[in-house]
Amino acid sequence: MELIDSHAHLDAGQFASDLPQVLERARQKGVIYIVTVGTDLISSFRAIELANRHHFVYASVGIHPHDADKVGEADLKKLKDLARQPKVVAIGETGLDYYRNYSPRPAQQQLFRDLIHMAKDVGLPLIIHQRHAQDELTAIMDEERGWKMGGVMHCFSGSEKYASRCLEKGFYLSFAGNITFPKATLLRRIIKEIPMERILIETDSPYLAPLPYRGGRNEPSYVEIVAQQIAELKGLSMEQCGKMVTANLKRIFKLS
Repeated sequence: MELIDSHAHLDAGQFASDLPQVLERARQKGVIYIVTVGTDLISSFRAIELANRHHFVYASVGIHPHDADKVGEADLKKLKDLARQPKVVAIGETGLDYYRNYSPRPAQQQLFRDLIHMAKDVGLPLIIHQRHAQDELTAIMDEERGWKMGGVMHCFSGSEKYASRCLEKGFYLSFAGNITFPKATLLRRIIKEIPMERILIETDSPYLAPLPYRGGRNEPSYVEIVAQQIAELKGLSMEQCGKMVTANLKRIFKLS
């Protein structure tokens, strides 16, 4: 069995007391790659530290749209320096969040443009966060030609039309534990319709735990539950599903 967790936050405080055990449980479930994702300068630095300590962990560096109004030129320069580290495989997470609106929308848009430019400069794909901002995010990606960098729509939660648009532009869709929730009928329908060659799985841990752990701490070993759901929807064995999502991760992030 091969599995991957394409999006986790291993530096989160929820893992401070037992991260070695968390990682061991993931390995026991067959998880051979984890991408730990930065959401600000500090977490991006910690993501690289973790990747350097564990051979199966890789890092992404970025600044979450929630913090867009706190970012200056010096922060972007430091982030770009981090992006050049050997085990960094993507820029993100970045994007737009019009659901929480913790930062003003103009600030989110500018930061998103800045990180698209950064991805171009360092030659890395994007990991994109999008909530209630499909049209605006698509427009910015079109204007900045961000699609050409490739990347992942993390924890996909858009419409069928938006899914088709992302696939047409060469992006991958990553699905998390929320696909197990009773009301996630649209997401399950989208999974049935799109090709396995463009699907990734993730936990977004420590957040968004799948059933039956919903409401508790999520961890990378629970990605098995996401894989099981996708395998059932696609009529595949777990082994087939795991092999395909692993190949997809290696392709988009250029892992050996």
